[in-house]
Amino acid sequence: MAGRSSTSLAAGAKPPAPRRTRNKPEERHREFVRKAVELFAEVGFEAGTRELAQRLGVTQPLLYRYFPSKDDLIAAVYQEIYVNRWKPEWREGLIDESRPIRDRLIAFYEDYTETIFTPEWLRIYLFAGLRGVDINRRYAATVEAEILRPITVATRKSFGLGDDDPPTPEEVELSWTLQGGIFYYGVREIVYRFPRTVDRATMIRNAVDTFLAGVGSVMKRLAERESDPA
Repeated sequence: MAGRSSTSLAAGAKPPAPRRTRNKPEERHREFVRKAVELFAEVGFEAGTRELAQRLGVTQPLLYRYFPSKDDLIAAVYQEIYVNRWKPEWREGLIDESRPIRDRLIAFYEDYTETIFTPEWLRIYLFAGLRGVDINRRYAATVEAEILRPITVATRKSFGLGDDDPPTPEEVELSWTLQGGIFYYGVREIVYRFPRTVDRATMIRNAVDTFLAGVGSVMKRLAERESDPA
């Protein structure tokens, strides 16, 4: 009897509740940043830490332990989306004179657009511009220094119009025109959701060919003006 009773009690007993496991600080930090990326991409930088804490299912004080201010959170998002996805080999490929300039530009923009043409990258970038967050200024400065100035010098050299002298502002602006046209293709496709009538690879080839077809004569004119300012 006693054996039956103990067996019956054991069979009817509730299993012990599983122990809750706490995420490691670095795992929790990554999760907070990931959710912040989703939130800012969806509604922009008007969203605050309270809304983020609600999405995460945590308290604001806990969120503040990782990010003492909203600016700290924005800095972490910038690091995750724009800094961590930046590839130093982009610049190296652009200045590699063993390849034709056309091949270098096409290869760069194919990889670059594969990296940045995502909803979170583009939406956060545009929201930041509207809100006055310094993401745009910081990123644009990096693009000009590490991408557009090397493109400008490499293009100028490909036309036999100079050496490694720093490019002039007007010359750099020519490269911004190429960059801006390709960037806006992604905005139309991903943010505005325009129907895509030309595939990305074709668009890049056409943009590069158009740039190279006209930029040489403009650079030559600028070089002549620099050599003869009178």
